[in-house]
Amino acid sequence: MEKLDFGRPNEKQRLFFEAKSRFVAYGGARGGGKSWAVRKKAQLLAVRYPGIRMLLLRRTLPELRENHILPLHKELGGMAVYRETDRAFLFENGSRLRFGYCDSERDVLQYQGQEFDVIFIDEATQFSFYQFSTLTACLRGANDFPKRMYLTCNPGGVGHEWVKRLFIRREYRPGEKAEDYSFIPARVYDNRALLERDPGYVSMLQGLPNDLRRAWLDGDWNIFAGQYFTEFREEIHVAEAFAVPARWRRYVALDYGLDMLAGYWVALDERGRAWVYREVYQSGLIVSEAADRIREAGRGEKICAYLAPPDLWNRRQDTGKSAAEIFGERGVFLQKADNRRVQGWYDLKEWLHPFEEQGKLTARLRIFPECVNLIRCLPALQRDRDDPNDCAGEPHELTHGPDALRYFAAGRPAPSLPAQKEMRLLPRALQTEEREEGDVLRW
Repeated sequence: MEKLDFGRPNEKQRLFFEAKSRFVAYGGARGGGKSWAVRKKAQLLAVRYPGIRMLLLRRTLPELRENHILPLHKELGGMAVYRETDRAFLFENGSRLRFGYCDSERDVLQYQGQEFDVIFIDEATQFSFYQFSTLTACLRGANDFPKRMYLTCNPGGVGHEWVKRLFIRREYRPGEKAEDYSFIPARVYDNRALLERDPGYVSMLQGLPNDLRRAWLDGDWNIFAGQYFTEFREEIHVAEAFAVPARWRRYVALDYGLDMLAGYWVALDERGRAWVYREVYQSGLIVSEAADRIREAGRGEKICAYLAPPDLWNRRQDTGKSAAEIFGERGVFLQKADNRRVQGWYDLKEWLHPFEEQGKLTARLRIFPECVNLIRCLPALQRDRDDPNDCAGEPHELTHGPDALRYFAAGRPAPSLPAQKEMRLLPRALQTEEREEGDVLRW
């Protein structure tokens, strides 16, 4: 076999080549030399392990051809034969590098039952978690070859949230092991070859609008191209928890389906600021169980309104009752929320819009840290491809919490009355109680 010329990898690419964990992610910003690193790693593996079976994926076939198949024709220099019918390079030592695409969810099913020693997913944030998890089942084989998946990624895309969860936030679910995941951040400044060939590329990135510049130049995973709520910043919108004064008006906004119950308790202070202080986020509950869960979570609190989408008033064929009726029977009396999507999202954007107060940025709506799913999902929502004024409905798992909060924002909730004005509305005997005990529930 002829000798391969691998060029000179930069420091971050070298770390990518040397990584040994089962799942290795590389990238973060644009221009980090990700595609080159993927091709070279595949060539290294093909030479090192005769007979190894590899799969390289991108979202579409044209992207695959332009970014990998055509460059490899030049880079391999006759060391491997490309078979168009198989869409694969066959090496002299029996190693095989196959190419595939997953433009839709169902495309991934063509790989079920197949075995690969190594899988490359280029631009992994363009793949859904379902596609990723389905492909992990193909990572097997009765041999001594390494079983690994290499991913490249930039912030944004349908897979932004799961990539961020696994490799950036490092939050793992049952069956996921922290030691299986490693992330190698790379920026354009690490790619010396690009800087030498195209020094204007950095200037182009620096001249982008703020959100794109933070994502593409800095590799900021808290913002990305296509993000709907670009206003959201954890350092602004996530507030330290405190004891919510009992006199503040409280609302509950919820979104219900068998796949997920998302409920949020929101208190409004005297200045009209909203504080999201409690979250219920649970799947698999039937209607009566969901109603009981909401009732128990807020037991002892006076709620001004339980805001819910209009579809909960549709009658069910099996019982003839609506979900709203069943909630009412369990002591949770729902109020029909305005379900206009675009207007509701605009209302929520107003609540989230940062402004300066006493020299610091703040917002009208802030969230307690215990609302972990809302904090996770809200910044991950993307614009709808067909209607950029609307949020995308996929991935569906991300929509439940934001939908519930949208019902709150669209409900025009009233702020609490100042304490002194509130006291003047109370009977004299209760005013004494207010002075002695401070926060007494009075609505």
